[in-house]
Amino acid sequence: MTTLIRIGNSQGIRIPKAIIEQAHLGDKELKFIVTDDGLLIQPVKKHREGWKEHFDKAHQFQASSNEDMEWLEAPLVTKGDWEW
Repeated sequence: MTTLIRIGNSQGIRIPKAIIEQAHLGDKELKFIVTDDGLLIQPVKKHREGWKEHFDKAHQFQASSNEDMEWLEAPLVTKGDWEW
């Protein structure tokens, strides 16, 4: 439980450390969403955050074609391998 406190001309809240840790909010940029029931506080997700997990999950459930496998197994080249 917490209450609003005055911070200059604004008001704010103090979030207990245990709640910050439980909600994984520490050292993150937060966004506020007004709902019919009050206020929802969520960490801002970066666009690329978690992309590998999403890719792996999608790839797991999708059958790979021969063309896909060629791309996935293709060797990496360096600048020295380029021909102009």
